[in-house]
Amino acid sequence: MKEGNVLIFDTTLRDGEQVPGASLTKAEKIEIAKQLEKLNVDVIEAGFPISSPGDFDAVRAISEELTTPIIAGLCRAVKKDIESCAQALKKAKRGRIHTFIGTSDIHVKYITNSTREDILQRSVDAVKFAREFCDDVEYSAMDATRTDFEYLCRIVEETIKAGAGIINIPDSVGYSTPEEFGLLIKNLMNKVPNIDKAIISVHCHNDLGMATANSLSAVLNGARQVECTINGLGERAGNAAIEEIAMALKVRNDFYKTNTNINTKEIYATSKLLTKLTGLAVQANKAIVGQNAFAHASGIHQDAILKKEDTFGIMSPESIGLNGHSIVLTSRSGRHALKHRLKDLGYSIEESELTDIYKQFLDVADRKKEVFNDDLKLIMDRIGKVAR
Repeated sequence: MKEGNVLIFDTTLRDGEQVPGASLTKAEKIEIAKQLEKLNVDVIEAGFPISSPGDFDAVRAISEELTTPIIAGLCRAVKKDIESCAQALKKAKRGRIHTFIGTSDIHVKYITNSTREDILQRSVDAVKFAREFCDDVEYSAMDATRTDFEYLCRIVEETIKAGAGIINIPDSVGYSTPEEFGLLIKNLMNKVPNIDKAIISVHCHNDLGMATANSLSAVLNGARQVECTINGLGERAGNAAIEEIAMALKVRNDFYKTNTNINTKEIYATSKLLTKLTGLAVQANKAIVGQNAFAHASGIHQDAILKKEDTFGIMSPESIGLNGHSIVLTSRSGRHALKHRLKDLGYSIEESELTDIYKQFLDVADRKKEVFNDDLKLIMDRIGKVAR
């Protein structure tokens, strides 16, 4: 496995924006791009310049305003696409042309109505043409996981020869499994003679719920760039989620032996900004950024985590930019959690008083799904306790 940190290629503004209802204005895209720069992603795929004048303008504006990350534009393996992309990236401090074409037999036959040899030649020609405008060229073999392996090896070898410094192996339809995808990357690393001349990237979709697992399996087998999105946003069931990739590599560094350059303390802020601007809510139990990711309702869990965070917390909420764990008071909460919350509210409680207070708390909790601070204040008012 190659050494070095895994590069994070954010495609929220391109693949993520293809989600129905997630359309963003140029100003919103720039706002998100600036937050992605704070998050310290390595590459921002700002859009698909040929697709519309608005997308072209957004890619151009982001290229002009950002200084730290590489700014990439997507284009088909078509000259006019590549020219448009190059024009949009003209003022980028660090620009990348990302060109792609379908390589699986089903894509070759039904999308491009072509042949394997023609697709190989078009791939090589596209990379060579892109290199006339930009030294940093990425090539994607779309639907790579359903592409004949020997043919995929030929395409990877020839596009590297043509000048592609990054080769992306996408699981475009979320078809692969972690074991299968990891083996594909491993076999490519072992089979393609000039593979060491390029960074191997992966772009996994989540149709079977395995995008993050597939991406991490690829990392274990030598991939050193992961293409992903904030909140896992993306076409159909979405993409691998940046927050999951970054935190998995950070928390389980003992296993993966690598990390990212992500400033993880900006994860939650980035997630919330995207939610606000797209209007697409994150499911409550979403890993890392869901509202329940650091929430505890079980009395046993609450008691344990208040004693020692590591008992039921494998990462701290502060590590992603939150202030702390959320202790949700319900009928399943115990005395320790109740006393902790009352202390936070400014009440000093003796153990001798806690039994009666807890009894009144349970009475309220049995009638409500959750007991809020105002409920506790009413209980304390009834027994004549005043907060400090």
